[in-house]
Amino acid sequence: MRTRLLLLFLVVAGWAHAQQTPYVIMVSFDGFRHDYVERYNLPNFKKLIKQGAAAEALIPSFPSKTFPNHYTLVNGLYPGNHGLVDNEFYDPAQKKLYKTKDRTMVEDSSFYGGVPLWQLAKQQGMKSASFYWVGSEAKILGTFPDYYRLYDADVKNEERVDQTIRWLELPEAERPHFISLYFSFVDHEAHTSGPTSKATQRVLHTADSLLGMLMTKVETLKLPVNIVVVSDHGLYEMKRQEKVFRYVDHLINTTDTSVVFANAGSQVHFYTKRVDSLYAVLKKQAKGFNVYKQSEFPERWHYRHHRSGDIMIVADPGTYFLPAPKDLSAWEGTGNFGEHGYDPALTKEVNGIFYAMGPNVKKGVRLKPFENIHVYPFVAKILGLKTPLIDGDGKVLEIIYKK
Repeated sequence: MRTRLLLLFLVVAGWAHAQQTPYVIMVSFDGFRHDYVERYNLPNFKKLIKQGAAAEALIPSFPSKTFPNHYTLVNGLYPGNHGLVDNEFYDPAQKKLYKTKDRTMVEDSSFYGGVPLWQLAKQQGMKSASFYWVGSEAKILGTFPDYYRLYDADVKNEERVDQTIRWLELPEAERPHFISLYFSFVDHEAHTSGPTSKATQRVLHTADSLLGMLMTKVETLKLPVNIVVVSDHGLYEMKRQEKVFRYVDHLINTTDTSVVFANAGSQVHFYTKRVDSLYAVLKKQAKGFNVYKQSEFPERWHYRHHRSGDIMIVADPGTYFLPAPKDLSAWEGTGNFGEHGYDPALTKEVNGIFYAMGPNVKKGVRLKPFENIHVYPFVAKILGLKTPLIDGDGKVLEIIYKK
């Protein structure tokens, strides 16, 4: 009888502990700008903010691109320290060109430094899941999240929410305590028609409905679930005009095999042993952009990595690099479009969002803008996870943490 009672006590105690161990759903709406909630009066976002904590803005790391910043959000390191330095870059050590649309590169774990939250959880005995997030499809540190999906843009957004809830309905031993959840459609529309267009306003209300759906379904679970809503960046409004675009093949001889270039856009990386001569050529043409040797990169970028260009040209807001005039066809049309990647210190429009609510988040706290490296230690603290050495500082968000 004593043995049975002891076993029953241990089962009940284990169940009670499981119910008390917090959960975190980390939601990203790609390209969600810091001013959208007020500008477009989004009721479910406002409800979450009212019930929890919010920052005026979340400052992305340089460059304000999707892949570097999503990965920073889940490992607390600047891109120059975790190694995923851009959406497109060259790795001289491996002689590989990383592109976000190249599945082989995206799934190559050698590109991803640091310890993502799903690995951190797994290392410390906690299950994790990812319905899309940068890095979740690569076997980083020898493992994947316990549950994950290969990226497929055609999967309906509602299915992503439903699967998140199904994971939380699993038996405790199988249930993930950290879940990442990603949506791309806000970014896509803001790129196409501009961040302040009527079309972008419509998709933002769709995003608001999805958030409302998630909040309602989470409430029915009766679990201690915290929802952390972030974005990787905002977007800067631009006009479809010829003067906006600069062409790499007008700046250098792109057939010269002594120079490799990557990532035409808001910046271009050049990899070469002819640093001084190429720098001089680019410097003479520097109109609408700045030219930097790696030794000249601003300290605020934290960006001196071997995958960052030996030389970079960095566009001023309103300028955009294309490889050649033939690439202009993708920008044909009239009206505005949206872009990002620009230096967050100089372009406030690329700032994103940070909102959080749940049993471990103080209600009613409003924060000044802060860098996105600090999200990782906050999520880790909620989950009771010890973090490795990172760039983020757990003290930054202590003010909103509730035991």
